Amino acid sequence: MEIQEIALRAREASRVLAATSGIARAKALNAMAQKLIDVKAELIAANQEDLAQAKAAGISEAFQKRLAVTDKIFDYMVKRLREAAALPDPVGRVLFGRTMPSGLKVSKVSVPLGVVAIIYEARPNVTTDAAAVALKSANAVILKGGSESIRSNRVLVKAMQSAILEAGLPADTVQFVDSTDHAAVAELLKQEKYIDVLIPRGGKSLIKAVSENTRIPVIKHYDGICHQYVSPTADLDMAVKVVVNSKTERVEVCNALETLLVDQAVAPNFLPMVKNAFDEKGVILKGCEKTRAILPGIETATDEDWDTEYLAPILSVKVVENLDEAVQHIAQHGSGHTDGILTTSLKEAREFTAKVDSASVLINASTRLSGGGDYGMGAVVGISTDKLHARGPVGPEELCSYKWIAEGDGHLR
Repeated sequence: MEIQEIALRAREASRVLAATSGIARAKALNAMAQKLIDVKAELIAANQEDLAQAKAAGISEAFQKRLAVTDKIFDYMVKRLREAAALPDPVGRVLFGRTMPSGLKVSKVSVPLGVVAIIYEARPNVTTDAAAVALKSANAVILKGGSESIRSNRVLVKAMQSAILEAGLPADTVQFVDSTDHAAVAELLKQEKYIDVLIPRGGKSLIKAVSENTRIPVIKHYDGICHQYVSPTADLDMAVKVVVNSKTERVEVCNALETLLVDQAVAPNFLPMVKNAFDEKGVILKGCEKTRAILPGIETATDEDWDTEYLAPILSVKVVENLDEAVQHIAQHGSGHTDGILTTSLKEAREFTAKVDSASVLINASTRLSGGGDYGMGAVVGISTDKLHARGPVGPEELCSYKWIAEGDGHLR
């Protein structure tokens, strides 16, 4: 099918979806979850073929981890569909309303964006998450996964389309660009007549290429250079657990910790504690001069390290003089994604959250919690570091806009 035809069909489906009830969309989402269970064996077989091809092509181990559909990932995919179904309907909410002195009734009501296109690499779970978020918010979605996951995505999309049809909604609600040709992406970027927003998920080069070659609005984040600051008042035992989880729960994801900032007041006690924990996890530490004075066996951090998203078991560590220096470092080197403070001081927590300009700012919590699910958002289609329209995890509410509705009784100006 030609890309323009896919986009046109999505636009037509979006008009139908805009008038559907939240109950109908929730029914379809639950049906999608059940269909996934029905085709699990087929999906795992297809995913094994994708993995074998990726391995033969010499693709990195971190990339292969993102590609794999394990039992844990499969359960996550099913769970996210059901969680999306159970969320309140984000469409048709009255965000603001008033009756003017003239009697004119004015309201601001949430509505779907229309057609969302998502361009992504590796992770098959993005396929189901994207479909869940789009359908929950009454948007049609066009999925363009990477060539490395095409067999897995074919199984997933076929199952979800079948469920959507059985639920009485348009089959074109979820469409898949079944092509490994890069020209398909270039053509998709030209469909500003039909597509309302693009969401690229993957490496910085992909996001940059999409953003620079389209007129369609893009929701994006380039890097996930995430920080944790250990303050003078931090509970050090808790801080070790939070920092280690932030880095090692999954090193290859965008909200994994990349730089640890430790206040000089606690560095002599804390750094040996956290190094022992990271040694057990196989994490390589790179430190500033002050850090290496306490941990002389670690590597030296270069200027480039502070601006690097490793997505690997490597962590940069810097000893800072105080909270202000930590904030300054984050402002200079951070990506506006996720940053946190470990403290028992309410004053420090408030100051840090006020001064750090990131999409998610956490207090005494792992950076890995900023993905959306732990915020009660169910499935999300990415994390935005933009400030206009959507910021942070992008869930069903973030794929809605609004319209103004005015009701009169022959009112004239």
